[in-house]
Amino acid sequence: MSFLPQLIFLIILLAAGYFLIKRVKFLRRNIFLGKAETRNDQPEKRWKTMLLVAFGQQKMFKRFIPAFLHFFVYVGFLVINLEVLEFVIDGIVGTHRIFAPFLGSAYTVAMNIFEFLAVAVLVSCVIFLIRRNVTRIPRFTKPEMKGWPAMDANIILVIEIVLMIAILKMNAADQVLASRGVGHYIPVGGLFFSGLLTPMFESFSSEFLIFVERAAWWFHIVGILAFAIYVTYSKHLHIFLAFPNTWYSNLKPKGEMENMPAVTNEVNMMLGIPSDAPTDPPAEIGRFGAKDINDLSWINVMNAYSCTECGRCTSECPANITGKKLSPRKIMMDVRDRAEEVGKSLDSGGKGLEDGKSLLGDYITKEELNACTSCNACVEACPVNIDPLAIILEMRRYVAMEESGTPAQWNAMFQNMETSFAPWKFSPQDRFNWAEKVKEEEM
Repeated sequence: MSFLPQLIFLIILLAAGYFLIKRVKFLRRNIFLGKAETRNDQPEKRWKTMLLVAFGQQKMFKRFIPAFLHFFVYVGFLVINLEVLEFVIDGIVGTHRIFAPFLGSAYTVAMNIFEFLAVAVLVSCVIFLIRRNVTRIPRFTKPEMKGWPAMDANIILVIEIVLMIAILKMNAADQVLASRGVGHYIPVGGLFFSGLLTPMFESFSSEFLIFVERAAWWFHIVGILAFAIYVTYSKHLHIFLAFPNTWYSNLKPKGEMENMPAVTNEVNMMLGIPSDAPTDPPAEIGRFGAKDINDLSWINVMNAYSCTECGRCTSECPANITGKKLSPRKIMMDVRDRAEEVGKSLDSGGKGLEDGKSLLGDYITKEELNACTSCNACVEACPVNIDPLAIILEMRRYVAMEESGTPAQWNAMFQNMETSFAPWKFSPQDRFNWAEKVKEEEM
């Protein structure tokens, strides 16, 4: 018996593992270019959030049709990959359908479930392709989706369709060979979907069917390994990052903005309020707000890598709806692109963050930041709890506190709030004069 196929499979498996680990290390380093932040409070609530939002797809079902289709793709990805375990064992050991003799009729049931999900994934992906390229859903045609983002989505969908077809063809050829008693092929029997294809294969010779079955087997397993690597370069990285991303969600009520500790401590000192902050000033004065990715937290950067570019945030954004330049999806894509650029520069011995570029200006403009109404619609809409608003607010803080670059009308409002505790320019003592006038009129 030749061990060459097993050796080739093992080499492919190890090579895929090497490239996957290398890419994971690259992504981890990029994410931790962001500042340290601790979010380990309320662990029970965090586990519940992750199970409902990431595993349970809770927020997806606010739009039923795409959620229904995505559900089949999601479940298919989880369940069909159980069959990949058998592929891997067969590839290493040199067996064929190693679980079949042990599971008996249960194996046939499992294979029918796998095939049903394969067909469901295939149909769902075809519909997704039509939605993107024929009916052209508006949120998929925004400016930031031109070029590679649109191509990336189509590539993933086509790959999934071809992989599902390979499963069905492999099973159909396999069962025809088993019915003929050829070699090691095991009769499974009762496979409904691949059984629909068997009449097409019965007229072919056994030698040709062996070629088809083996080619489909190799294509599927190599395709799965290549897909796993490709996903780490794709927007579909959310397949893995959705789980930690939802676990580290911001559990505070939406609309509650994070205060800057340095500013809060200084105000407390001015008002004579006791503070837990150290009395000695820091060795290096921190930057107010965020200009580049290293000023954001690592959770902000992980949010960017978790973005699937579905566009639900942008489609719900009132600024974008009214024609403003702001797109929350583009904000996340820009953060990810900047992290990738810095990471590649560091790996090649370049200047990294000191390359003369920054997230603000080279990727995201002040016009985009100023268009945000801080309404949290984007945060509410995201299926995996990404928070574009946190990034926008940090960058606006930099513009306001480091550059004094906010619009003149905003500066007037800030000054009024500082002096009069309200956006309007009148004394706090006169704030309720209107109530007195109402009272006089009633009398």
